[in-house]
Amino acid sequence: MSTLPDQLEIKPLAGPFNVTIDDQPGSKSLTNRALLLAALAQGESTLANVLISDDTRVMLAALGKLGFKLDINEAAKTVRVQGYHGKIPNRNAELFLGNAGTAMRFLASACCLSTPERYGGEYHLDGIERMRHRPIGQLVDSLNEIGGGIDYVGETGYPPLLVHGNGLRGGKIRMSTTLSSQYISALLQIGPCCDESLTIYFDGPVTSRPYVEMTLTLMERFGASVDANVSFTAIRVEPSGYEACSCDIEPDASNAGYFLAMAAIVPDSRCTIERLGFKSLQGDAAFAEQVIQPMGASVIYEPNSITVISPPTAEKLTGIDADLNHMPDMAQTLAVTALFAEGPTTIRNVGNLRVKETDRLAALQTELTKLGATVMINGDDITIKPPPGN
Repeated sequence: MSTLPDQLEIKPLAGPFNVTIDDQPGSKSLTNRALLLAALAQGESTLANVLISDDTRVMLAALGKLGFKLDINEAAKTVRVQGYHGKIPNRNAELFLGNAGTAMRFLASACCLSTPERYGGEYHLDGIERMRHRPIGQLVDSLNEIGGGIDYVGETGYPPLLVHGNGLRGGKIRMSTTLSSQYISALLQIGPCCDESLTIYFDGPVTSRPYVEMTLTLMERFGASVDANVSFTAIRVEPSGYEACSCDIEPDASNAGYFLAMAAIVPDSRCTIERLGFKSLQGDAAFAEQVIQPMGASVIYEPNSITVISPPTAEKLTGIDADLNHMPDMAQTLAVTALFAEGPTTIRNVGNLRVKETDRLAALQTELTKLGATVMINGDDITIKPPPGN
């Protein structure tokens, strides 16, 4: 039985702050990608600064059920993974993936790699009720097109899934604009383990392109051979396999955004995040420069650090019009920051937030309205007008 109080008082900061954060937890997106690539590699990989969270625990548990050997040290935030060179060790597994979108999409692809000659079997992938309402049809169709054998256990286009170990031959896939960049990353990551090269052609803009670029860079660190054309209308992955490596997971740029935005909001404040900067693999690391700075804060964007300094005491942040399709996970952070700005803020092209762990657009409208804001959703855009006298 829960012992939580009926009400919880949240006290505002008493005044300005000046902090440097150098021990932030690792990126969830990078952690789950690195875990999968290490499992598909040849040899033992060591991952450092691994994020230990609900979604990564789900991925670790699933890899364990699939037969991969893991040495997990939560206190040290390290994981050693014995890779099986593109094979799935166990013939059959029941995988409960909670509400972890990366785990569901990545493992649906990976389980297709198994064949009767390479420990092939059947794998049942399911999650909580919300997961059964998160679409996956675009990914399943593409996997089946290149040799996968995935059946829907319930409603067509949604988990749960039954994956048959048919192997993946590779080949050519043509994709329209996807609901989630994770579909693209899921396909790319299994590319080096296909029988032949895999080429994905895009008929429209690539959703959340920085996440796809992050996937490609991490794949290359594990020895994959990938090539994206200049216009990013096609990506080719060679059947090179993966090699084990040591990988230090960057701090989570999405989480860092909370502290950086807070520094912009609180007068006379300053926050520096170490180990993130313009060399980061994560597109969200550009949030301070591309979003917070245009609102009026000062930003120092260096190779391996980001600093945000609040506007001068006599000045306030100003609302902006921002397309966040390339960093949709920062929409919530910007929406809250908008409460402290002068004038409205419009966040555009973030319709994919509707198919996350919840409908994030609806949640933002509900919760920000409780705080006195006027919130309007128009298609894939959301506009926040701050409360009077903010």
